[in-house]
Amino acid sequence: MSLRQQKKLAAWRAIRAAALALFDKQGYEATTIEEIAAAANVSRATFFNYFADKEAVVFDLDPEERTRWLALMDERPEGEPLWDSITAILLGVNENLRDRMPLQRRLKAESPALAQATQSFGKQLGADLRAWVATRVPDQNDVKGALMLNLALAASSTAYQTWPSGESFDDFLERLDTCLRLARPQGD
Repeated sequence: MSLRQQKKLAAWRAIRAAALALFDKQGYEATTIEEIAAAANVSRATFFNYFADKEAVVFDLDPEERTRWLALMDERPEGEPLWDSITAILLGVNENLRDRMPLQRRLKAESPALAQATQSFGKQLGADLRAWVATRVPDQNDVKGALMLNLALAASSTAYQTWPSGESFDDFLERLDTCLRLARPQGD
């Protein structure tokens, strides 16, 4: 990564960190873009160079996040049962969200605007997982691979949806692991 790219990434992360700290302290709705820019020591225009709006600060992918989950896919050994690989990848992806997911979840619960937000994260991860599964499953079993991935994504969604607000992130990860074990196809 060039020095310019490193500086841009540092600025992106500084703006996000300042915004999340303000959201955590005073709430999403009460926080202005001007306050975020001031806390990050950047101008309002600079904020908009990195984020389209406040919602983007909460949900946009860290520029290196996709690289991390693609690395998790690449690390899975050839010949490993597909379900075991998908489980390890989903647990790893969620572990990487430890610092952000609980706050995002709370902010969505507190803010009607964020509750309606769509996340490109899930769409991009799903697309990358589908492409990865296609490389791991022989052509005649593409239905089986797609079904396994859809089951795993449903288990992940179920874990998130049933995660009680009083439980810790570690409790969520345990819930996710349980859901993935329960959804595991018989004979795999």
